[in-house]
Amino acid sequence: MELISIKHLAAALIYSVLGILILVVAFWIMERLTPENLFKEIIEKRNNALAIVAGAFILAIAIIVASAIH
Repeated sequence: MELISIKHLAAALIYSVLGILILVVAFWIMERLTPENLFKEIIEKRNNALAIVAGAFILAIAIIVASAIH
């Protein structure tokens, strides 16, 4: 009996790639909906509040994707 089957490993890799893709698309949509460029605001203007909101958004989407995959 194998400890890790190829079937389970392939499923984990596919779900991981799918989760990352969903996260990137969701962040891109958030970037398009906001009036300013997020990276420009965060890096050049040092907007800490926006950095916290962007980080919280990424964590929220990651939790949703992880629970959906699990």
